[in-house]
Amino acid sequence: MNAPPPTGHLDGAIRDGRHHMQIRVYYEDTDFSGLVYHASYLRFMERGRSNYLRLLGADQRALFAETESEAPGFAFVVRSMHLDFLKPAHMDDILDIVTRPLEVRGASITLHQEVKRGDTLLLDARVRVAFISDGRAKPIPRPLRIAMKADQV
Repeated sequence: MNAPPPTGHLDGAIRDGRHHMQIRVYYEDTDFSGLVYHASYLRFMERGRSNYLRLLGADQRALFAETESEAPGFAFVVRSMHLDFLKPAHMDDILDIVTRPLEVRGASITLHQEVKRGDTLLLDARVRVAFISDGRAKPIPRPLRIAMKADQV
């Protein structure tokens, strides 16, 4: 099977233990006031978490194949979120979605996510995701846990 084309320019990059991904705010992301609608931030952060996982390993397909063999039908589901909306974003802003692991435990990982415009912090979040397989919480398989802990600072 051929490797997929590189998507680093789309997926962001991991620097100093933090995943950085830029997003442009479009009209569809805003509400009637022209500010970013609160639920749009959730989509931005979901993309950040997904791309962080995509970039975790040098060979992510092998990492996820090994995880799949250990825990068939695995997925990460959001268990809890704490969000502090500090300042608004506007149409055409370029936002930096920053994701880093805070704590990797048996069946969950707590991530710190920030949405920034330049040096200005717009949103600060703590997101706890649980690892499930066959519809039940399960310990995060070792290869995936090691990859996530490798980026902790």
